Amino acid sequence: MTTKKEIITKYQLSKNDTGSIELQIAILTNHINQLVEHLKKHKKDNHTRNGLLALVGRRKRFIRYLKRKKPEQLETLAKKLKLKVK
Repeated sequence: MTTKKEIITKYQLSKNDTGSIELQIAILTNHINQLVEHLKKHKKDNHTRNGLLALVGRRKRFIRYLKRKKPEQLETLAKKLKLKVK
């Protein structure tokens, strides 16, 4: 399990970057992976499942935006995060 600071240092574009779209996608992906692991143990936790679906939707919108604006950066980010991007 990685912390938010570790993710920020790994995926930030510049020294002061704390909110670029690439960084937000990386943080959301980490959070989604943690929730998926939680739901594997607690199958009936529907509140967490609803939160997970909201996060997945937000990440999907960010990916769609990045695909329109910077498709080459999306490809490299998808490889780093092991995402399947259409």
